[in-house]
Parts: sequence; C-alpha cells; structure tokens
Amino acid sequence: MRVWAWLKVLIVSLLFAALGMYTVYTSDWFQKKYIYPFLYQEAVYTYALERELDPFLVTGVIRTESKFIAEARSPKGALGLMQIMPETGRWIAEQLGEKEYMTADLTDPDINIRFGTWYLASLKKEFSGNEVLILAAYNGGRGNVRQWIERYGWTKDFKDIEQIPFKETREYVEKVMHSKKRYNELYGR
Repeated sequence: MRVWAWLKVLIVSLLFAALGMYTVYTSDWFQKKYIYPFLYQEAVYTYALERELDPFLVTGVIRTESKFIAEARSPKGALGLMQIMPETGRWIAEQLGEKEYMTADLTDPDINIRFGTWYLASLKKEFSGNEVLILAAYNGGRGNVRQWIERYGWTKDFKDIEQIPFKETREYVEKVMHSKKRYNELYGR
C-alpha cells in the first residue's frame, strides 16, 4: 500500500510540475523573452512605418530569416537580420544612392533593416500589397511569383498559401505569417 501512496504523490507532483511549466511557457513574459523577442524595435518601426509596412510583418521576416542574429549567414550567402543576398544588397544600395556600400554592411542591423524594408516595400508595390505574394517573392523570387500568377491565374487577392508550388516558400510564408500574428498579439496592445 505504501508504494501506491508514493506513486500517487509522484504522479500528482509531476502533473503540477507540468502544469507549472506549461503556464510559464505560455506566459507573455516567457514568450517575449525567449520565443518572440523583439530586438531592434526602433529601426524596425522607423523603416517599416517610413515605407508603409506593418512592423510586425517585418519582425516576422527577421525572426524567420535570422532569429535576430545580426551576423547570420545562410548556406547560400544571404547576410544579416533579413538575410539579404550580396547582389541584392548592391542593387538596393544603387537604388538608394548609397555610394559607400560594402557587402559587410549587411551585417549592420540598421543597414540590413533599412535595405530589407526597402526591398519589402518594392515587393508590396509590385504585388499590390498582397502579403502572401510579397513574402513568397521575398523567399522564392519575384520572377517565380510573376510566373505563378500568370500560370495559375492568381489575382491580387490571392491568399491560398497551400497553392505555392515551392515547399520551402510555402513553409516560409506560413512561418512569417504566424510570427506576424504572434508579434501583434504580444506587442501590438
């Protein structure tokens, strides 16, 4: 009988511990500190609002691309918070009239966010503000998205992420949209 009593105590203790861990994990404090941090807020708000972008969309891109690691480098060579390819960075620098640009600048959080938001804004204009198409183009290339629009007859109201032909791009769009929603819930109040 004594073994059963100890077993009951152990089970109840484990249930309370699990409940406590779940409560902490789902708390806004824990989510903000460890799961959805919002670093570089000033730069994100400054450049997003200047370019008429949702700051939480930009933050969702940063979280998905680099998890806020300013020196992040992808296997394909994309750099910084918003994972900008060096050739795209050069092109953006030209568009912005940046004469002193160097590829290493992409690891500077302020420059990376400024360039990344400029690029997102150019995609926003091209794809009539459709966030699914903007994000698909950011990840899979604007040329591919143009082809999909033509091939599949997508309109500017396109929302069905599941129709995106590239699995990586489909998953990317889903992750960014989920992060955008979560950032809005945590920081948008």
